Amino acid sequence: MNYPIWELPTIGGGSLIALIAILHVYISHLAVGGGAFIWLTDLKATRDNNPALLNYVKKHTWFFLLITMVFGGVSGVGIWFIIALVNPAATSSLIHSFVFGWAIEWVFFVGEIAALLLYHYNFDKLDAKGRHTLAFFYFLFAWLSLAVINGILAFMLTPGKWLETGNFWHGFINPTYFSQLFFRTAVMGMIAGLFGYVTAVFEKDKNFRSTLIRYCSRWLLLSIPFMVVFGIWYYFSLPAEVRSVSFAANPQTMAAVNIMLAATVVIFCAGVFMSLKVGRIVQVLLTIILLVVGLGWMGGFEYTREVARKPYVLGQFMYSTSIFKKDVESLNKSGVLPVAKWTSVRDLHDKIAAGRELFNVQCLSCHTIEGIRNDIAPKMEMFPYMGVMAQLFGQGTVQGYMPPFVGTRAEMATLAAFITTEINNTAIQEKPEPYNPPALLQTDIPDFDSKTDAYVLFVWNDLGMHCISDCDRWFVILPPANTLEAQLIKRGALPEMITDGIEMSYVVETGFENPAAHSEFWTYAQQNFGVELGKNIGLAGKKVTGSFDLDENGISFHAKMIPVMPYPDDGPYNPYPLFTVEAKDAKTGVVLASTRVVAPTSTEMGCRNCHGGEWAWQGAAGVSDVTAVNILKAHDRLSNTNLYDKALKGQPQLCQSCHADPAVGAAGKPAHLNLSAAIHGWHANYMYVDGGDACAMCHPANRNGSTRCLRSLHATIGLECTHCHGSMQEHALGLLRGQEEKKSAARLMNNLKPTQVASAAEVNPRTPWLNEPDCLTCHVDFGAPTPNPSAYNVWTAGPEELYRMRTGVEGSIRCQACHGATHAIYPAINGISVHRDNIQPMQYSNMPYPIGANFSCEVCHKQKKQDSIHHLNMERPVRNEKIKM
Repeated sequence: MNYPIWELPTIGGGSLIALIAILHVYISHLAVGGGAFIWLTDLKATRDNNPALLNYVKKHTWFFLLITMVFGGVSGVGIWFIIALVNPAATSSLIHSFVFGWAIEWVFFVGEIAALLLYHYNFDKLDAKGRHTLAFFYFLFAWLSLAVINGILAFMLTPGKWLETGNFWHGFINPTYFSQLFFRTAVMGMIAGLFGYVTAVFEKDKNFRSTLIRYCSRWLLLSIPFMVVFGIWYYFSLPAEVRSVSFAANPQTMAAVNIMLAATVVIFCAGVFMSLKVGRIVQVLLTIILLVVGLGWMGGFEYTREVARKPYVLGQFMYSTSIFKKDVESLNKSGVLPVAKWTSVRDLHDKIAAGRELFNVQCLSCHTIEGIRNDIAPKMEMFPYMGVMAQLFGQGTVQGYMPPFVGTRAEMATLAAFITTEINNTAIQEKPEPYNPPALLQTDIPDFDSKTDAYVLFVWNDLGMHCISDCDRWFVILPPANTLEAQLIKRGALPEMITDGIEMSYVVETGFENPAAHSEFWTYAQQNFGVELGKNIGLAGKKVTGSFDLDENGISFHAKMIPVMPYPDDGPYNPYPLFTVEAKDAKTGVVLASTRVVAPTSTEMGCRNCHGGEWAWQGAAGVSDVTAVNILKAHDRLSNTNLYDKALKGQPQLCQSCHADPAVGAAGKPAHLNLSAAIHGWHANYMYVDGGDACAMCHPANRNGSTRCLRSLHATIGLECTHCHGSMQEHALGLLRGQEEKKSAARLMNNLKPTQVASAAEVNPRTPWLNEPDCLTCHVDFGAPTPNPSAYNVWTAGPEELYRMRTGVEGSIRCQACHGATHAIYPAINGISVHRDNIQPMQYSNMPYPIGANFSCEVCHKQKKQDSIHHLNMERPVRNEKIKM
């Protein structure tokens, strides 16, 4: 940001550094290990009085000098040149922080050059002691050069106390200094043996050649066990956070580690084989192969070390984007472009130019555009604009190997627009598109005669909306499973709850008799998910027409998990299908009471907003194949699963088979987060919109969507999801705190911040579906709501306190019987059909307010009452009569 950016969108600056650095590091390790090889081999030749071996040392030294001094020296200069161009900010920081270290290293390097040249060009003139002294000093200078450079290289990954003190020695003798030094020293022994083969295989004398090769093999084979031991030390000397991010979270790391491990095995086995008596041609071919494999080993090691630094180029100090960690907060306020020194683009008026400049600053250091390495195009092609925004917002939170986006929200939107239009070549859609229903649905209110009818029947949907993922070919997260609950009241001065001798039945309205087929999932699920779980997810039990069962509590009837879908046989998408419910005398078959009830069910799952694809059903709802496949591939990539392959084989998975879910009685797997914590915890880190809009990105709560499920009195008077559930981050924190004993919970909570309480520690833990916002937090003693109401962070203690389970003070009538279903409490204004959710208040009292409102006690009691035994708030007139229905 403070230096010009070298634009290499196709090849990438990192690739150029790797091309030069891997070759140079390979040879520089030879320069040290080979120095020990020459010194000790010369000593051996003198001690054994072996002229042939001494002659080999002389020839090997010439080869060694050409490789290390010429190629090594030139490539070393090349590294300085390329890193100064690709990442001048980091290079400058290293020079300024370790200038005396570099100076000392250059002194040692001059000593190397002098000692090697004197040794080689005076080989025949010097006596044995002189040669040995020069060879020793060459090795000493070379190893000391390594010791200095090692401190700076180790600092780049683990700066240690230097971050606090800025002290040279705290940065130099850092947490991985010694482990890396010993590891590299062992590696140098292996490489010395590899390059010893190069000159050994060209010896003409067969026996001497075999002796030399076995000698070189000992260097190689004896070094590898030390490499393993010091490598383990090196790994565990890394901070736990680095190990977690680099080796667990970053998918690129293990590929490099596997290359390194495989190369080690190949080199060891080939070294053993070379020790055997094999022909010269085989020896030459194996030597060439081993040199290439050794280069691959070095590439794997260096790439692992480079990736381990992510998201930093200088650990905990400077991000790979060349932005100092300490500057992030101020840049998020001021923006990047206004303070960047080498850009002519200072504002966001020209979106394309500004977006390209932001891409160069934020992305180009690691990614190419349709290039040879880490191409951003295939990584982004599945994401629409909202998905790109989510990726940028969540960058560096859960996936710690990515640096965070730095800049203002407007700059983030500009970069997202650039990626969407210029890289993905798609149009920008900034928010979920509105849906215009063909026409308001007709809702006929059943008849009721308050003078003659002896019974009233209350029926409701337990959740107020049941969401469905209708992509069963690929996976199932929410199967069709709508539950209706009913209570029959015999009217009178003292009304009775009637449960004995009753047959309660339901019939779905015309057009919904045949739920959409789920054959691929059902066939597999019935064989794999067990009978009980199968019943809970609609695989067995109730149909769209059937009978109620008396609940075990003995005060209500249930028809559980009805597999109704929002797709009528003939007509537009309809998320509010109606059921006709009748209560009959079991002996006589006489209908005692009849009503209608809505069973809200929606497939308007907003996955496509970020994961791409179109709506699967009439442009209104449904998870398309494209969306579902993108989700599975993302899950496989991030969680190391193979769900996509299983789905292709006809084995789509139920999310609850791994993730516990109290809603369907699924136990899940012990190490996994429950379903609600996993989904909300992950997505909260990427949710870039605020308030209720964040909920509507996934749930069918968009006020202009095809479902518009947020339709209750609360929504009408201006309350939204966050007043009860908290913001997206707060909602996730409560769920994750309920799973704090699981390793992944901390990772997801790390970057989430509440706004209604001081810290994450003050968020009360909860279990989904069992600990929910408590109505009595705002409606104290069932009274009028408190000023500035918020029920967040006060959860029900158990199932009996849930709104859907709670009864009035008399202990029998469910709250939902009189007030309506969750998220649809009376008076509910349904954007698809005005009184769809108010059928029973309209039927029994000809007004959309709660049953018994405005002292309409005659609905059950057949006469007016002066006070209420249900709760005191019934004695107050309805406060919301002016709401326009």
